[in-house]
Amino acid sequence: MNPSIHPTALVAPGAQIDGTVEIGPYTVIGPHVKIGAGTTVGAHCVIEGHTTIGRDNRIFQFNSLGAVPQDKKYAGEPCELVIGDRNTIREFCTFNIGSPGGGAVTRVGDDNWIMAYVHLAHDVLVGNHTIFANNSQLAGHVEVGDWVILGGFTVVHQFVRIGAHGMTAMCSLLFADQPPFVMSQGQPAGARSMNFEGLRRRGFSPERIAAVKAMHKALYRDGLTLEESQKRIAELPGRFVGSEGDVAMMLDFLRTASPQRGIVR
Repeated sequence: MNPSIHPTALVAPGAQIDGTVEIGPYTVIGPHVKIGAGTTVGAHCVIEGHTTIGRDNRIFQFNSLGAVPQDKKYAGEPCELVIGDRNTIREFCTFNIGSPGGGAVTRVGDDNWIMAYVHLAHDVLVGNHTIFANNSQLAGHVEVGDWVILGGFTVVHQFVRIGAHGMTAMCSLLFADQPPFVMSQGQPAGARSMNFEGLRRRGFSPERIAAVKAMHKALYRDGLTLEESQKRIAELPGRFVGSEGDVAMMLDFLRTASPQRGIVR
């Protein structure tokens, strides 16, 4: 089966395009690109570099995927952009390949909903089931966990991490690591609450949500140091049934937080 490629599209020899792929008018596909089954690519896109795109993605018009990083140190090394399955990528997004100094791969997981004008710089790592609203801008080496929601015009400083199930408000500016479950707002962003409604929608039990509330209290309400907060959080599985995994994820994140950036407060 041959892919459905518009006559005006330019697909370089060497590109590996599954027979079920659709490519729209005036799109340009480079020689090192791989696109998996069921993916659709709209008009006027440029997909270049060592870019691998999985199955059943919807890539809308006017996207630039796989361009070289905006990094003066980059010298043409064969770094990668890897996009998983079932992602929606709306108009005017720019995803760059990785860089030799950061693992050499920019990676997007599965089932993400990425709105217009989103920028993913080199070596960004995005998990699964995220939502990035319009104009979210991620600098190099940013890491985003599963189920994160970024409000429109969120800007994330390089090397910052955002833990799973977190959320930012519109126009937030993140300079520090944001732990799992946290909702932040502001310039610079500060912690406002935990994403309790999101957890309910994902089927978290009342016990697990109560444990997240207790983590929020330890981190932000009781005036504890970060070390004291971690000790209190470590005791929570004995109080809340089913919270072991959530507590372990929080403690792992806090233990690896950058001492220079710290966490959002």
